[in-house]
Amino acid sequence: MAVNVDTVYQRVLAILNKEQRGFVSPVEFNLFANQAQMDIFEQYFYDLNQFHRLPGNETRHSDMVDLLEEKIAIFDRFQQAVTMTGANGLGTLPAHYRMGSLHFNTGARFVEIEHINLQEVNQIINSPLTAPTTERPVYIKRGEFAITCYPLAGINANVTCDFIARPAQVIWNFTTVANAPQYNATGSVQFELHASEETDLVIKILSLAGVEVRQSDVTSFASSEDAKNIQQEKS
Repeated sequence: MAVNVDTVYQRVLAILNKEQRGFVSPVEFNLFANQAQMDIFEQYFYDLNQFHRLPGNETRHSDMVDLLEEKIAIFDRFQQAVTMTGANGLGTLPAHYRMGSLHFNTGARFVEIEHINLQEVNQIINSPLTAPTTERPVYIKRGEFAITCYPLAGINANVTCDFIARPAQVIWNFTTVANAPQYNATGSVQFELHASEETDLVIKILSLAGVEVRQSDVTSFASSEDAKNIQQEKS
């Protein structure tokens, strides 16, 4: 279940306004919200790497690796089409955050297309032992989304990929009523993060808002709450 963008915004405003600490406009909130969402999202991968090095436990609901994988799973995409153009192995990957595996449908089964480095291409394709085939294809990246698959004449369609998607841009949309912004669900885009991240989103947005409204105590409060949450997760 996603985190409701209006709920987060109202909580941020309530905390800021409690002691007249300032106001965050919808435009500012949207900027802060997207920054906070990406900060939390990107931290998953660093934390996952760290917790993989530590002993886990047999209780699924408290094992940090399981919890992180559950949060990342929201963004998993499987068997997404790769746009292949012409008869020269050229393709364009879907927009993604981290690429997983590429596969080619031979008609009989799916085979993985192995990723190789540009420096390896000539050696691999020119060796009788390692030359790519439709049963053992390879690909190189030619940019963020552009790829070339080998054998050139054989991999020109039926290519799919698995990847981790980037969270959608958050939008708190509004209409103006009596010179005040009122939430409009139409056109709004919710946070895509796991529902458990609602509190962390509020804290991180408050930290950014504290800098904007020049209230060091707001920033300090948010930072201390963030540090407490990190300590709880990693202790």
